[in-house]
Amino acid sequence: MNKTLINIKALYNEMGKSEKKIADWVMLHPTEILPISISELAEKSNSSEATIVRFSRRLGFSGFQDFKISFADYSDREPVNPHITRTDSCSDIFSKVANDICVSLEKTKKVIDKDSLEKASSAIISTKKVVLFGLGNSASVALDAAHKFMRAGINAYAYSDNHMQAIAASHLEKGDVAIGISHSGSSIDVVDALRVAKENGAVTISISGVHKSPITRVSDISLNTVADETKYSILALNSRIVQLAIIDTLYFSIILHSNKKSIEAIKATENSLKKKKY
Repeated sequence: MNKTLINIKALYNEMGKSEKKIADWVMLHPTEILPISISELAEKSNSSEATIVRFSRRLGFSGFQDFKISFADYSDREPVNPHITRTDSCSDIFSKVANDICVSLEKTKKVIDKDSLEKASSAIISTKKVVLFGLGNSASVALDAAHKFMRAGINAYAYSDNHMQAIAASHLEKGDVAIGISHSGSSIDVVDALRVAKENGAVTISISGVHKSPITRVSDISLNTVADETKYSILALNSRIVQLAIIDTLYFSIILHSNKKSIEAIKATENSLKKKKY
C-alpha cells in the first residue's frame, strides 16, 4: 500500500471533522489524486483549500503539491508513461510522444472557449504592455510568448523568477495585460502575481490545464488546455506543446487584426536580424 495512505490511516483519529472528509475521499480514490487541483479536491471532498493544506502538512508534506507527488509511484500507475516501455526504440518513443501530443491538441481544440480566445487577442492588441509569468515547464512557454509578441511590436516581458514576478505585477496598471501560465493552475507564485496584477487593474489571462483551479479565480480570461499525461505523472510534458499552440494562435491573430502595425514590426525585426546571420 502507498505510504501516504498508511499514514492517513494511522493519523485518522487525530484529524478534525473536515480533514476526515478529505481523508475519506483520498482513501476511496487514491488513483485519482494526481491529475486534480486543490480546488477540485476541495469540491469533491466537501472541504476547503485551507483545510487541504492543513491536512497535507499534518501528513508531513509542505503543501498539496508535495502531497500529490507522493501518489506518483502508486502501484496502479506507471511512473513515466503507460504507453512507453523499456523495449521501445527511440523511434517508437517518438511516435508515441507525437501521438500523445496530437491527442492533447485535438482534445484542447474541442474544449477551448472561442470567445475567450477572441477576448485574449483583443486585450493584447489594445495594450501597451504584456507581462507573462511562468515557472518550471511553463517558464519556457512564457519566454516563447514574449519573444513572439515582441516581434509583433508589442512590449512583452517574461518572468520566471518569483521575486521578479511579484515586482513586475506590482507595477502593472489599468490597460496592461498579465498572462499566467500554469498547467496545474496551482503554482502559488504565478497565482499570486496574477492576483496582484488584477488588483492593480490589469487584464489577467491564464493558460491552464485545469478548469477549476486557483489561477482561474484571479483570471479575467481563462484559456484551458487538455493533456492526459498528468493522470500518470506529476510532470506535464506534452501540455507544453498545447500551451505553445495557444500562444501561436494569439500571435497570428494579433498580426491579422492589428492594422498592419504588427506586419511592419515583423519586417523591422527581420531587417535588424539580417546582420546576425551568415
